[in-house]
Amino acid sequence: MAPPTDRLDRPLRDLRISVTDRCNCRCTYCMPAELFGERYEFLPKPEILTFEEIERLVRIFTGLGVRKIRITGGEPLLRHDLPQLVERIAGVEGVTDLALTTNGSLLPGRARALARAGLTRVTVSLDSLDDVVFSNMTGDKITVARVLEGIASAEAASLTPVKINCVVQKGINDHTIVDLARHFKGSGHIVRFIEFMDVGTKNAWDMTKVLTAREIAERIDSAFPIEPIDPNYRGEVAKRWRFKDGSGELGIITSVSNPFCRDCTRARITTDGKLASCLFGTDTTDLRAPLRGGASDDELRQLIATAWSRRDDRYSELRCSLIEDDDSGRDRIEMYQIGG
Repeated sequence: MAPPTDRLDRPLRDLRISVTDRCNCRCTYCMPAELFGERYEFLPKPEILTFEEIERLVRIFTGLGVRKIRITGGEPLLRHDLPQLVERIAGVEGVTDLALTTNGSLLPGRARALARAGLTRVTVSLDSLDDVVFSNMTGDKITVARVLEGIASAEAASLTPVKINCVVQKGINDHTIVDLARHFKGSGHIVRFIEFMDVGTKNAWDMTKVLTAREIAERIDSAFPIEPIDPNYRGEVAKRWRFKDGSGELGIITSVSNPFCRDCTRARITTDGKLASCLFGTDTTDLRAPLRGGASDDELRQLIATAWSRRDDRYSELRCSLIEDDDSGRDRIEMYQIGG
């Protein structure tokens, strides 16, 4: 079967797999504590894809052109025996890049095992170096020091360059972004500042809380002169900038102020086995039921290819009109179910 393209002629190249909906943080923009308390019921184990099922899907997706795999959550390191899954995926022909997105708190002591299993690199979430700001954004479960220890352990295991994701919210942590850039400047790691996005329905997103990419760049540039550089490849999410003194680079993800939908090549599988073709999507294709119902690889391949060929998602480009038409009733997938 020829690799599919969607209705906007976008190929399928990247696959993000959420391996758990559980997390040991309660980030306000993802799993706010007032909604995800101690009694919140996460998915029972039988509803979560097994390692065997995930490996099988990866083999089918690589046959359709996928080359890059990212393991996400929730917090993926809460999934028991995760290095076993990494080893399975790393062994699939066609996978050229295998990454993990994590809050970093569980990386110490595990980074080397993940690297030995075949993990290529990690992206670590760190929204501020200020302990109070960090705690207010993520809850009281982990500390800045623990995340920095996780980043150091990833570096020691050669899971580099480590990318550090910072979700920027105006009036919340925007006053600390220069300190974050300063801390990692010259380290070889890449900080990526992310405009606060309206993923899901539970994060109280408001345009007034968005610090735009232009404003982020201006603040960084005022402290450390930076200049834009070319992307590494078509569809790269972050706009790349480098420090003019040659001490490294940073990224800014502009999905609100300057959407990149036209080059999006990413598909996502939720924890319970649904194929989503957009981070902001409402429609999904169930893969778990046919997986467990005896579908052949060819049947699954056709199901996925058909879903992708019908794709016309460009939510971020249409955001303004959706906001004007009151988008509050759309039942979007939540961040903790799909990774990001």
